[in-house]
Amino acid sequence: MWTITIEHPDHATRCLTVSELPCRIGRASRCEVSLPGWRVAKRHAEIREVAGGLLLEDAGSITGTLVNGQRVDRFGPLTPADEIDIGGFRLVIRAAGNRGAQAEEPAVRTRAWAAPAVGETSLSHHSPGSLPSTPAAVHAPIQALGPVASGLTGSPSALLQSWSARMQRETLRALDLRRHDLSRLTDEVLRAQVNDLVRQLIAGVDNLPAELDTEQLVREVVDAALGLGPLDLLLKDTSISEIMINGPTEIWLERQGRLSRSTLSFHSESDLRRVLDRIVTPLGRRIDEGSPMVDARLPDGSRVNAILAPLSLRGSALTIRRFARSLMSVSDLVGRGSASPQMLEFLQVCVASRRNIIISGGTGSGKTTLLNLLSNLIPEGERVITIEDSAELSLRGAHVVTLEARPPNLEQKGEVTIRDLVRNALRMRPDRIVVGECRGAEALDMLQAMNTGHDGSLTTLHANSARDVTSRLEVLCLMAGMDLPVQALREQIASAIDLIVHQARFANGVRRITTIAEVTGIESGRIQMQTIFEYRSGEGYCACDAVPNFYEELSRGGSALDLSLFATQGGR
Repeated sequence: MWTITIEHPDHATRCLTVSELPCRIGRASRCEVSLPGWRVAKRHAEIREVAGGLLLEDAGSITGTLVNGQRVDRFGPLTPADEIDIGGFRLVIRAAGNRGAQAEEPAVRTRAWAAPAVGETSLSHHSPGSLPSTPAAVHAPIQALGPVASGLTGSPSALLQSWSARMQRETLRALDLRRHDLSRLTDEVLRAQVNDLVRQLIAGVDNLPAELDTEQLVREVVDAALGLGPLDLLLKDTSISEIMINGPTEIWLERQGRLSRSTLSFHSESDLRRVLDRIVTPLGRRIDEGSPMVDARLPDGSRVNAILAPLSLRGSALTIRRFARSLMSVSDLVGRGSASPQMLEFLQVCVASRRNIIISGGTGSGKTTLLNLLSNLIPEGERVITIEDSAELSLRGAHVVTLEARPPNLEQKGEVTIRDLVRNALRMRPDRIVVGECRGAEALDMLQAMNTGHDGSLTTLHANSARDVTSRLEVLCLMAGMDLPVQALREQIASAIDLIVHQARFANGVRRITTIAEVTGIESGRIQMQTIFEYRSGEGYCACDAVPNFYEELSRGGSALDLSLFATQGGR
């Protein structure tokens, strides 16, 4: 049993007795230690028992958890001399009765990180540019942790998971990354030194199960300490196009449009939260109780969306949309059966002749991939400005400016929207403007740009069909808050948009361009279109025997055009 002494902000003091761990601390009544303060989160922190003592772990609160005046994410082992500050409440935890003596029993505790004797190197003092030397005590055998060490039976994955969780705690406590400045170390050097430390820890373990894969154990522990945990292994698999995490214990993967559940998982919600922090912090973004949803990206350009519990009832949810590391070419798209050669030859002519193109489709239909491909068909020498929520496009051109929106800060200030960036891009002398996705009032500014000399612009839009694109644009333009007549909006759309390319994802996971339609004008108040190419079930990709109107303009300019592309014939 443990006794927790709580000093309130008004200096009133009370004591609680806790018989079981983990012990949750927070404002919610379901917490074992309930602190009624506005600076205290519903679930602020947690005390749990680990090898060597008690560990205090912050649950991602806004105001943070302080120990002895310093903010910590995790701290341990706790001693009666440590003062915990949570939202103005001061807590001290002590063992009740003879619990302290029991904590020293080697049968249930790890002795690897005992205090170093005189002459040994301490973790608290080391020269800059290197990790502290390993205490001599690390070479002493780590005693068995009851069933985890020797009595556990079951699947190899369960055994690996148990030992991985244990070694992660020991490694993080040994490194104590929160107390040491390791900024002078490169990623490669730091990873190599942590790898050596983990191997030393494992070498000091008694009764290590023979069936345990130590190399995989080392990799998991190092990834958890310095990387993204199980995500590091998944991100190395190039066949995975999407990673969906529904809480710490459930990971789903998409390969070639098909979903399957991964055998990997996080050990706890706090482990998943630490990974989220490592993803968003380098981007200057945050995710916590005050901002529980975030859009971000990984260094390889993969799109990330995260939402925290309790908004996600089964635990924090993370979705990663991956993109090919190598840029897709026209031949790649044809080889995958996503389009016909005639379609892509026509689209190349459209990009080169500065047609305004909208790529439409549902979620996961491949809009961004096609936008990236078409953007890379822009002739060299043109100044291209890309505008995105999270930078995903990868253009090969020599003159490319990439702009990225910014969410508001903690005070709800400093937000920069897509619309702000589109307006600013007009003053940056662009030859082409490429907007990752129009999803709001920026659609009106995009149409105005297309109508005022910025030909050859490209963007994507969520829609169920090519015909629905014009209706969606009308709605998005009305979101700008300007009281424009619908007829005026339709005239703007008909004048600005030259081509609509619609994509769809089929039940077998294949993504195809299903329609390429030209916007021909407006008649009787309705926007008119003609279909140039389409995909027909049972026939494949077909031309519709319709020559685009702008081909006449190109032919007058002396361009050599192949009109046989549009002859009615079955595709593949």
